[in-house]
Amino acid sequence: MKKCKMLRDLLNRPGIIRLIGAHNAMGAKIAARYGFEGIWASGLEISASHGVPDANILTMTEFLQAAEEINRAVDLPVVADCDTGFGNVNNVIYMVKKYETAGIAGVCIEDKCFPKINSLIPGRQELAPISEFVGKIMAAKNAQIDPDFVVIARVEALIAGWGMEEALKRANAYTEAGADAILIHSRKKTSDEIYEFIQRFGNRVPIVIVPTTYPQVTAKRFEDRGVKVIIYANHGIRAMVRALDGVFSTISREGTTAGVEDKIATLKEIFEIQDMPRLQEMEARYLKTEREKVIAIIPAAGDHLEEYSMKHIAEEIPISMLNINGKPLLQRQVEILNRAGVFEIYVIGGYKREKIDVEGIKLINNDKYKETGILYSILCAGEYMSEKTFICYGDVLVDSTLVNHLLSIQEDIVIVGDATFDSKEYGLDKKIDYVVVDPPPVITRRKLDDQTVRRVVRIGPDISCQDVHYEFPGIMVASAQGIKCMKEVYDQSLERFEGKPFHTAASFETACLAELLQEMILRGYKISCLEINSGWLEIHSFRDYKFACSIIK
Repeated sequence: MKKCKMLRDLLNRPGIIRLIGAHNAMGAKIAARYGFEGIWASGLEISASHGVPDANILTMTEFLQAAEEINRAVDLPVVADCDTGFGNVNNVIYMVKKYETAGIAGVCIEDKCFPKINSLIPGRQELAPISEFVGKIMAAKNAQIDPDFVVIARVEALIAGWGMEEALKRANAYTEAGADAILIHSRKKTSDEIYEFIQRFGNRVPIVIVPTTYPQVTAKRFEDRGVKVIIYANHGIRAMVRALDGVFSTISREGTTAGVEDKIATLKEIFEIQDMPRLQEMEARYLKTEREKVIAIIPAAGDHLEEYSMKHIAEEIPISMLNINGKPLLQRQVEILNRAGVFEIYVIGGYKREKIDVEGIKLINNDKYKETGILYSILCAGEYMSEKTFICYGDVLVDSTLVNHLLSIQEDIVIVGDATFDSKEYGLDKKIDYVVVDPPPVITRRKLDDQTVRRVVRIGPDISCQDVHYEFPGIMVASAQGIKCMKEVYDQSLERFEGKPFHTAASFETACLAELLQEMILRGYKISCLEINSGWLEIHSFRDYKFACSIIK
């Protein structure tokens, strides 16, 4: 439905219409949340937002641009404050054509002389001759194309001090000229003058008021007295000025923003007003690029307290928030993934999850982290795992070259296998998942970087040292089909092994990722392995931590 038809229907049906003033799209969007029937593109607010007096200083084009922005931002009808019509009858004709073409539901013009001055400013308030303003009303109505477009005549006789009789004479003349509604304006501190006007004028056309100076009267009381439209004309910009003044003065005085953070909107609220979620939805739907969408899963729920050398740190923070030269480990992971084009990142927290504070992630809670393993944590994000998925353990850093290489491989499930595994560390210090592949890797002292992807025939911590080809560091990628298969095998295994041992895990609930991959191998699924000898770093011990800080800048 066209917005002028919406406004016309509102005027014709019972009930009061409340218009709230705005000067830009953001103000209009906020207003639209709270049930107002329409938006008033306020001349005072628009002028003030430009830092100039409300005295016909801005051009029609500038007022129209503001009204258009407001109109595009909301589904509500917009009524534009057009002062005196921006000139004589020719200007009014041009104005109506431009505003109607822009989709504005209606305009309001006042019977002052050009250039006008705001009605609430003491001093000069010159009125145009009745004949001149009647000509403007008739010109406006004849210029409109859509019969539902609304023209409101604003009577300023009470503001100018010309008395009630003059106000009534002008209102009657403007009604005869075709005005769709009469706005009767007053700057008295009570509504008595307004009530008298309504009683004597009757209900020939809808009555519009602007109760700026008599705010104590409710909309219901005005409706009972015959008012059809109330305009709350300038409260948005007044609220903004007071809020800005308070926030800016506090920041200047205290030298920090800490004292105002709980008094201002969050960036998340701003993004919501901007329709950022809808923009992202449209991008996902229509913006097709050569790179397919990839999500990332980072399980970071464990407490890491079993590693003695890290215990004093792990007692305070989760390992994912370990500070590496000024940045948390998790933040570095996020930045690396972003550089590889991965922006949808799910982090599974558990132990001290309230300390996980990094932008660019969606934090998912594993409230059973004490009695579950990494596999359970990963599947906490199962509902989001429907596209190509990159998985990396929370205590592991990878470089962007490895991420990009792994994402480029056209296999359903590809894990990383580190060929620098040292057999002297076999069975020591920590649980390591080992990998056996077919065909076996070529063992030589020197070789070019091997880009071969081999099939995994076995994975887990229980492989004998002489059979091990690689170490699995918890880095992998799966296509949408690969993820689908992984989730299916997980669900089937849960049904069969819940509360029971699962491969090398004491129970299915405490299993690691390697146990699920081994189950898939036994069922005939193809798991591929990319051999590497660099590009990742695990922070398990304090020695690892010191090394990471020494090489990462």
